[in-house]
Amino acid sequence: MRKSSEPQNEMLKGTLDMMILRTLVGGDAHGHTIAKVIERTSEDVLEVEQGSLYPALHRLEDRKWVSSYWGVSENNRKAKFYRLTAEGRKQLVRETSRWRQMTRAIGLVLGEEGGA
Repeated sequence: MRKSSEPQNEMLKGTLDMMILRTLVGGDAHGHTIAKVIERTSEDVLEVEQGSLYPALHRLEDRKWVSSYWGVSENNRKAKFYRLTAEGRKQLVRETSRWRQMTRAIGLVLGEEGGA
């Protein structure tokens, strides 16, 4: 599927944080890998710009939902890796539940049978 020509910054508020947390369930990763996993998982519909990704990672770290450490990437370069914390896992559960409620409600408004 092709990426939309619409600006990606119109993504619903909070969805990037939720997708980052979900990506880190699979294990520690550095920023570039997180962005690529989101893009690949979304069948290249979602493109995560560095200008959005790194502020989100810093915000998640400030909230103690992720922690970070320095390591070596797969191409032998120094990189900051991010790890999901226990509080981050709890937040992901809360956000996923809220997301499902919202998509169901929007689906109902759009006339979809049983919601989204």
